[in-house]
Amino acid sequence: MAAVCETLQVNSSNDAARAALLRRGFALEYTTLAWNVVGIAVLALAAINARSVALAGFGLDSLIEIGASTVVIWELRGTGEERQRRALRLIGVGFSLLACYLLVQSTLVLATGFHPRHSALGIAWTAVTAAVMFALAAGKARTGAALDNPVLTTEGRVTLIDGLLATAVLVGLVLNTALGWWWADPIAGYVLVYYAVRETKEIFFGAH
Repeated sequence: MAAVCETLQVNSSNDAARAALLRRGFALEYTTLAWNVVGIAVLALAAINARSVALAGFGLDSLIEIGASTVVIWELRGTGEERQRRALRLIGVGFSLLACYLLVQSTLVLATGFHPRHSALGIAWTAVTAAVMFALAAGKARTGAALDNPVLTTEGRVTLIDGLLATAVLVGLVLNTALGWWWADPIAGYVLVYYAVRETKEIFFGAH
């Protein structure tokens, strides 16, 4: 009887710990959603004022991040390997769209020699966004590992790319403002294309 009671206590403790991790996962995803919804409005304003292709493109990245977070919230509300595989495929589509966007945008900017105006709002928003996305990505990685949830872990890498892209856009904006180096942002974009393509291949062709 004592052994049975001890087993029930352990199971109850494990269930409570998992429930706490799930709440943390939901909180991370809802924070990501809220931040990117606000970001779309801020980036649209900054992109129009600065005539910046990079800022407009970063707004598209925010849309992709919103889609990825929505997928994770949907997956966390259910169970089953098939549900996880479907969620991973949807995130993989998001990665591939992001890679295509970065490739086209970076090539277009370099080919046309497009020179955006200076944007204090863009610099401020991308700087804060980079810090927020890196913190969220770290939280998702830890929570996903603790839950043994590949969907949350993979979406954490989407958030990491969002932070890296924010940093790349920030560096491009700062260099354009300080030194007139308009080409810095598209060059950084090509580096992120490689990362996004690698994640897409891992999702669709790697072992899960």
